[in-house]
Amino acid sequence: MLDRRLAATARARRALGELAGRPLNFDPDALAAEGPPAGWNVDDYRQQLAPEPPGKPVPGASFEIARRLMCDYAFADPAIVRAVFDPDSGLANRNMLLQARFGPLRFFLGCRVGVIADEERAIDGRAVRIWGWSYGTLAGHFERGQMDFAVWKWLDDGAVEFRIHAVSRRAQVGNPLVRLGFRLVGRRQQVRFARRACERMGALVERELARAASAARTTGRSPRRPA
Repeated sequence: MLDRRLAATARARRALGELAGRPLNFDPDALAAEGPPAGWNVDDYRQQLAPEPPGKPVPGASFEIARRLMCDYAFADPAIVRAVFDPDSGLANRNMLLQARFGPLRFFLGCRVGVIADEERAIDGRAVRIWGWSYGTLAGHFERGQMDFAVWKWLDDGAVEFRIHAVSRRAQVGNPLVRLGFRLVGRRQQVRFARRACERMGALVERELARAASAARTTGRSPRRPA
């Protein structure tokens, strides 16, 4: 989620502005061709969300809530990563300044939103509705690669999932102390970020559904939470 307090600092505003001129530090086509070359980490994570009735996503239910939370980057645990971006610029090609937090240390890292997926697919004969987006690392980042975030709804049984797909490897870092520190804890932090993002998404969706159900009881209206 946008850290408004951090975004108000001159240092963060300046660092975010500098991202516009930075290229990606990897070749997306090389990763998308036939899978990444040797030496790249490939990780997949999945979090079950509250199910919906079969069929298209239900307004106000899990799929729609997760989509909104994803637009806000709300699934990121602020104890691990905090984000600065322009919420008025839209999601496409959004530059994101991430503040990575390693104990008492803080580092600014840049990413840019790339592909935005909004489609229905058939997988093993099952129809699934998918919405999501990815970001890639920019020059100066400690890592090279891309993370994809998506919410899936299986239309036959109503199951809803939050998924993360990550392809990454360490980047060349000039500072030897930073390079050593990231070599020791970077991979562990990356895995921790993804796992916590899944847990947090599940908890946030449950909380919003509970609030909607409580408000519906107060007003006497039926909540949209699926049975």
